[in-house]
Amino acid sequence: MLLEKVLRLRRSLAFRLTLWYAGIFTLSSLIAFLVFYFSISTMRLHQTDEYLSKEISEFSSLIASRDMNAMTTFINIEAESSGVQEMFLRVMTADGKEFATSNMSSWNDIGVSKIALKRLADGEGLAFETQTASKHHHKIRVAYGVIGPGLIIQIGQSLEDDEEFLEMSRKIYGITLIVLMAAAGLIGWFLARRALQGVEEVTRTATAIADGTLGQRVAVNTGGDEIDRLARTFNAMLDRIQVLITGMREMTDSIAHDLRSPIARIRGIAELTLTTQSSTEEYESMAASTMEECDRLLEVINTMLDITEFEAGAGKLRMEKVDLSALVRAACDLFQPIAEDKGIALTADTPPNNFITGDVSRLQRMVANLLDNALKYTPSQGAVSVSIRGEEDKVVISVQDTGIGITEKDLPNIFKRFYRCDRSRSQAGSGLGLSLAQAVASVHGGSITVDSQLGKGSTFMVALPRQYHRS
Repeated sequence: MLLEKVLRLRRSLAFRLTLWYAGIFTLSSLIAFLVFYFSISTMRLHQTDEYLSKEISEFSSLIASRDMNAMTTFINIEAESSGVQEMFLRVMTADGKEFATSNMSSWNDIGVSKIALKRLADGEGLAFETQTASKHHHKIRVAYGVIGPGLIIQIGQSLEDDEEFLEMSRKIYGITLIVLMAAAGLIGWFLARRALQGVEEVTRTATAIADGTLGQRVAVNTGGDEIDRLARTFNAMLDRIQVLITGMREMTDSIAHDLRSPIARIRGIAELTLTTQSSTEEYESMAASTMEECDRLLEVINTMLDITEFEAGAGKLRMEKVDLSALVRAACDLFQPIAEDKGIALTADTPPNNFITGDVSRLQRMVANLLDNALKYTPSQGAVSVSIRGEEDKVVISVQDTGIGITEKDLPNIFKRFYRCDRSRSQAGSGLGLSLAQAVASVHGGSITVDSQLGKGSTFMVALPRQYHRS
């Protein structure tokens, strides 16, 4: 069990983030120390070179005063004051022959660099090098300089102090780095857990939703960071999904009702005809009724498929130049008998020269659905008027009725598939007419809007661009 927890912890994002935090911090600290270490070591070496250069300048002054005895005495004093094991001085001719030296008992294996002598011969005032000696555990910094005509001085100084200082710096840094790595791990773990707290909340919410708690939502803080935006987006997605699920349930109920009723009628007619002594005429009537109900079912299915294709942008259109005025007049002539039977005054105001590019059959269905919807919900002695208004870049079709109107609650939903304002379904229909009309208008690059007052009537306006542009 413990091993499983450890393995799960190692695979967690928080653990990996902690490793990243600690690793980046450690690497940054190491780089900073290397820069610091290199700078300090360079500075210390530069200070040693400056000190040796100063010593060479003092010997040059002695030579200039022609006081050779004083120079020899000064060599021994300088070496003894610094410590004969810490410093040596040697004066030689240009070819390397010794002229005067300090106590060299500890520096016997320190030779004279021919490269340094050549550099001085080429005109360089000073030359430096770092050497090692068998009797010394530390490196030695050696300086060469011209102190007079044909005379060169060699000064060597142990770098023990510098190396001890750098060694102490490395030890202190090593201990500090271990402490900082432990602190970085703890801080990294805290930051990782804090940063992923919102993600864990989203995960818990998603798990609860998967278990069936669809109303669960992620708590959103007021910080406004990426996790908060994720939580708000996730909640918005859940709200959208819940709306879609609710809509699907309603649509399923509508589909079940609209398909069940024709199927039940078909079965009832067939059962009645088969269980009674029916004549040939009755069988023919059954067949006709069955065909009528099947046609209604096919119409519902085909309309659903058309709406889906249009909304997905996959509908095939036969685009051509269409005279909307003629199309609307023809639709009004087709619905005139229905209007007269209901006692409704149907009028059309269709001025000429209202051409657009569109699919004639689809536009005919759109106008027919709007007219059918207006006549269906307009009582006797009412009126339905259709008008067309041409503008520079679009044509607007208006269908106005004096019907029962639409409530504010139903108004935002009337273009949804299978949505019926008439919950009792006293009026015939599938609830797909307005959905198809909107889909046709949209696929032509247009739009459809509605303005309605309960008890006074409704006005549907379709705006279609004159030139079709495929999106």
